[in-house]
Amino acid sequence: MTIYALSSGPGISGVAIVRISGKDTASVVKILTGKSLPAPRMASLRKINKIDTSELIDEGIILWFPGPESYTGEDMAEFHIHGSKAVIDALHASISKIQNCRLAEPGEFTKLAFQNGKINLLKAESIADLISAETEIQRQQAIKIMNGKSADKFNNLRKKLLKILSYVEAKIDFPDEDLPKDILNYIKKDFDDVYKNIIKILDDQKVGERIREGFKIAIIGPINAGKSSLLNHLSNREVAIVSEIAGTTRDVIETHLNIDGYPVIVSDTAGIRDSKNEIEKKGIKLALKTAEDADLRLVVIDAKSVDFTSVLKNLLDENSILVVNKSDLIKGELNSEIKKFYPILISVKENLNIDELILKIKNKLKNKFITSDDILITRERHRQHLEQCLDNLKNFSIKNDAEDFDKAAEDLRLATRHLGMIVGKVDVEEILGSIFNDFCIGK
Repeated sequence: MTIYALSSGPGISGVAIVRISGKDTASVVKILTGKSLPAPRMASLRKINKIDTSELIDEGIILWFPGPESYTGEDMAEFHIHGSKAVIDALHASISKIQNCRLAEPGEFTKLAFQNGKINLLKAESIADLISAETEIQRQQAIKIMNGKSADKFNNLRKKLLKILSYVEAKIDFPDEDLPKDILNYIKKDFDDVYKNIIKILDDQKVGERIREGFKIAIIGPINAGKSSLLNHLSNREVAIVSEIAGTTRDVIETHLNIDGYPVIVSDTAGIRDSKNEIEKKGIKLALKTAEDADLRLVVIDAKSVDFTSVLKNLLDENSILVVNKSDLIKGELNSEIKKFYPILISVKENLNIDELILKIKNKLKNKFITSDDILITRERHRQHLEQCLDNLKNFSIKNDAEDFDKAAEDLRLATRHLGMIVGKVDVEEILGSIFNDFCIGK
């Protein structure tokens, strides 16, 4: 099938781009323009007509990309037209009437690029990340992955394991032949290198995932402490309902913010108190779970009626900031029990010291977002495959030392497979190729 879809953003715009890919792309271009194909990768101004009435839809730029030198690896074309809904709908309607043409599914153009070997799985994921990037640090990370350094790293580790596996396979096929000492040293050296590299990659404090998904900040505290007001103030809009009625917030309310280029998800939670209301009790339980999972907790208490329970004290650690709201109402000294946690005194209502709180949040973010070129894991999928790879390597080492080569080889195959699945590359034939290239079998 030949697929088509609007590739630019929806809504009114100066220019919209409709992309087409598939073996019938050339026919679609000829039918809609009534002319021969334009020169490859050269912008050509053409009139675009309805296929049933020859009525003019629009006049726009046509770009023709013959496969395999295209984004998808197939014949592909782009129609650059005026970005009104009417023009886009008319073009879509005409293409849909052409045989073997259908609307593309989400991500299908990039999926085709992957399936046709134009990009690896990591690059496909980084393209999605780049499109959805909301902050500068997210854009930078997506570009790093797109440049292929991560894929090269995983592919190089995988090649080393394939080489080791080829030696182990040779030992299984020719048990009477002893492997040369230099090969045994090579196996030991490369195995240790791969093992240590994977441990180092996994010990990344999940920075890549934090950048991609957002740094989680939970606002937690007793009822009527001003948690929802603080969320609204940080967001510069009415995200949460604010009321004098205790226990207004029952569920977790989230908003995505950009703080100095750092992606942040701020969660407002139910007020912590003893309650007999079943719905509120569930909200409190959810609040504590959100606080537990957060990267940073803002523990907000009310200056005029301090409710500093043991539950809140237990949440105060290096990943927490104690915030005393309604500080404009404080008369006298703060409670010594509170002062030892170095609180920030604010007043959301009077807009007091909010900048100081934001500065402290920024400093916490900087410590958590210490980035380097070594960020390789950006998704839980990557982490799971690496952890499973490491488990298989441990099993291989034990069985290889016990000279149980058949089982050791299977563990090494699984480890290699998990590395391959990160970049979307799994090919058993590579093992055979490595054996024949390195051993004169049958000589």
